[in-house]
Amino acid sequence: MSITAVKNRSRMPKNEAPPARKSRHRQPELWTLLTVVSAAFLLFLFVPLALVIWNSFNTGTGQITLSNYAAVLHRPDFIQSVINSLIVSALGAGIAVGIAFLLAYTVNATNVPRALKRIIKLFTQLPMLLPTITYGFAIIYSFGKHGLITRIFGFQLFNIYGFNGLLIGYVVYTLPTCFLLIHNSFQFVDKKFIIVSHIMGDRPLKTFLNTVVRPLVGTMCVAFIQSFFLAFTDYGIPTSVGGEYDVLAMTLYNQMLGSIPNFHRGAVIAVFMLIPSIISIILMTILERYSIRYAKISQVDLPRGVRRDFFCGAASILSLGAVLSLFLVIIIIPFVSEWPFNPAPTLRHITALFTDPSLNMVYTNSLYVAVMTAIVGCLFAYATGLVTSRSRLPRGVRRVVDSISAIVNTVPGMVLGIAFLLTFSGTSLQNTFWILIVANVVHYFATPYQMIKDSLTKMNASWETTARLMGDSWFKTILRVITPNAWPTILQVFGYYFVNAMVTISAVVFLTGARTQVVTTEISALQHIAKFDSVFALSLLILVTNLLVKGGIALATRNRRAVKAKKRAKSNIPVNPAQVADTRTTVRRDSRVTAGKQLEASGSRNFPLPTTGNRKARNILTGVFAAVLTSFLILFGTGALSSASATRGQVVIYTNADDEAVVAFQNALDKRGMKGQYIVQNFGTSELGGKILAEGKALEADVITMSSYYIDSAQHRNSMFLPLTDIKSRLLGDSGIAQAPKYRRPATAQEGALLINKPALKAAGVPAPKSLKDLADPKYEGLIAVPDMEGSSTGWLMVQAIVDAYGLDGEGKQVMTGIARNAGPHMEQSGSGPLKAVRSGEVAIGFGLRHQAVADKAQGLPIDYVDPVEGNYSLTESVAVLDKGESTNPKAQKVAAILIDEGRQEILSTYPTPLYEGEHKAKNASVRSKFFPQPLTVDLLQKHQDFSSACKRAAGRK
Repeated sequence: MSITAVKNRSRMPKNEAPPARKSRHRQPELWTLLTVVSAAFLLFLFVPLALVIWNSFNTGTGQITLSNYAAVLHRPDFIQSVINSLIVSALGAGIAVGIAFLLAYTVNATNVPRALKRIIKLFTQLPMLLPTITYGFAIIYSFGKHGLITRIFGFQLFNIYGFNGLLIGYVVYTLPTCFLLIHNSFQFVDKKFIIVSHIMGDRPLKTFLNTVVRPLVGTMCVAFIQSFFLAFTDYGIPTSVGGEYDVLAMTLYNQMLGSIPNFHRGAVIAVFMLIPSIISIILMTILERYSIRYAKISQVDLPRGVRRDFFCGAASILSLGAVLSLFLVIIIIPFVSEWPFNPAPTLRHITALFTDPSLNMVYTNSLYVAVMTAIVGCLFAYATGLVTSRSRLPRGVRRVVDSISAIVNTVPGMVLGIAFLLTFSGTSLQNTFWILIVANVVHYFATPYQMIKDSLTKMNASWETTARLMGDSWFKTILRVITPNAWPTILQVFGYYFVNAMVTISAVVFLTGARTQVVTTEISALQHIAKFDSVFALSLLILVTNLLVKGGIALATRNRRAVKAKKRAKSNIPVNPAQVADTRTTVRRDSRVTAGKQLEASGSRNFPLPTTGNRKARNILTGVFAAVLTSFLILFGTGALSSASATRGQVVIYTNADDEAVVAFQNALDKRGMKGQYIVQNFGTSELGGKILAEGKALEADVITMSSYYIDSAQHRNSMFLPLTDIKSRLLGDSGIAQAPKYRRPATAQEGALLINKPALKAAGVPAPKSLKDLADPKYEGLIAVPDMEGSSTGWLMVQAIVDAYGLDGEGKQVMTGIARNAGPHMEQSGSGPLKAVRSGEVAIGFGLRHQAVADKAQGLPIDYVDPVEGNYSLTESVAVLDKGESTNPKAQKVAAILIDEGRQEILSTYPTPLYEGEHKAKNASVRSKFFPQPLTVDLLQKHQDFSSACKRAAGRK
């Protein structure tokens, strides 16, 4: 059987006017737009990426060599992480494409009930409305040992850590993208050939392959490439469930924000992550040549197929149910007291969202960034679309813009965020909403641009000419004719930008400041301090917000003529087929990737000029929409300006401290009359350490409280801290830190201890360990979780105890190797990881921060702690004042003194290790408090990290 189809050659659509000579002076407006667009790409894309590439060759001493590349390539875990990333990303992409094809086929090529089709189209897009960092927690709380799905089945279905967890996360993450691509392409598959194939007596398989699969092969290949690339560059899912299955995204994260950040080697890994971008662009270009489009689309009824409909409907329901089951915990956990220990219903977590001023500010910030990203993104994508689709500029110029779009589409968000961090530190963009907005606009530009270009290309090419002959200017034509016809697509673009700005984290986690935190970066900070109930509550808030926006846009872009035509058809009123055909809109449902080049419309359909009724309705809708947006932006902008004016001169405090320490700091400052004169911003240790080392004296903060060795490293690199002058407290002579440098003073001492989940320990039938050496016993295999010191400084506490007690060789190496072997996938990359695993019942024993277990036990949770016989070793977090020259905040020294001299009394109730004269051990203090005999320097950290890495390799970890 033959299909009337043509290959999609690289030629202009029939309705597009050919380039005209001497067009430069004929279209000055478009040349101006082109100049603006080009300057934006140069400043916000090519310069940052060039700086990343330059840093990959820079050794930090000004020399340009290949030493960074050699160092990275010689790491045994690097090549393995690349191979792991390729395998799991490819398999996840293949499964996602298969499921997406099934769902799209059910919607477009079967006669299942319309209600089911609507459900599939709606709920398949649900994962797009949540940040990927939430996926990992959802997998743990759904399929973990005490997860919701596990409890329903009565047993754990599979091991969720490592390859399995990553595969599940990647499939769920990329499924919406694949579905939208394939579903959109189905709109342009001529179904009359299915009828013809049946009439000709073809076997069902042959009909299926020739009339359905063959036209969609190009799109499915593109969906696979895009899905693979999304999985390859994501780090939110590996953060939670990656286990011992190392992937390249986590390797990059550890290099940039690990316990010893190395931006130059991180830049090397970022360059390696750009290689798939180049391959992706080449493959996309090749696949475009083989796309198939029909000369005409026929609207026909599909043949009956009871078995086909039943199988596809049942398989779609099962597939969609499996995907959505992952997100039940996001709806349930915010409404229970403490999962899994106390499932009693409560509204406490939801109430906290609306009563906590800091969370209210973060949510408001997210809304503002999302709205402004959507507005600026719409304008930028629309301007770019006009340049390439409604102009007579040289074809080469337009192809360059298309190529830039392809490049943007394949730049990982994490790489873009790092590039912005390196480029704009110390500029007026740093720590502003605008750097977040610009990063989002650039990061997600490709799909909106292709959506708008696709819409503009299919409009009548002669409208501008006609309007010019009638005396209208180009701007008037764009506003009165082009824009009203493109309005549905513009709204879809608005929704796409809004949703992605609400859920993104990879591109903005490096760029937020004290006054510009957004919900996703707050989620990242909360997971570092093990506040997982708040993580799910905020995730639910993001989901509800995005659903409301998507629902409003879907309502606003409904095709009323199509609805009326369907109603007439139901009432047996004759309908003009041509009128129904004209109701097909060029609006593309949003996806995370560029789809326009693969989604070719049938023929060249001119847009009808809007009727008077439609124009009035759209004008009213536009006016209302604009009024709401304007009011929101004015109110928020006024509030932001008032806040900026009121907070000018405030002392900005950056900290990685837990809530208990932050509350103690705030209480001490308020008692001294400083209320309203400071602002505290919490970060994860890795994120704050990376910002300190990257931004140096350009850091927004005036005062920081941070791990002492990080401060020492930053001072050595950037000379960025002043000697402390106002602190009166004197360090204890036997505290192990009596020789602290003048530019910092310890505020807290974080002690390590063994964490115990008593029910899980009883179920495992093993005794509670008394020492770290016990954790190396084979009977604890699979029952323990410990922090990996390559990703977390908490892991250093454990290594200090092992090295001091047993040495770097011999017994010490045996103990550390045994612990790494027993921990398996629970060698966690964050200090809160072991506590998370212990709380959720994934393991019975963990090593973590002692004060967190003390707090859990005090709250009545079945968590206990054991002080190991090797001792409770400490890492201090110190206070330091930024040296900003003439811009140094005059109140900073006073604030630092208050935190130490008056904040320590309350801090001792949580961190009971005495550090200053006159302090005494609290009742809950450890009995084996110890300090490592050598100064805790970055060199010592590197030495211990090498020891840990060697033991992991000896344990057989990849």
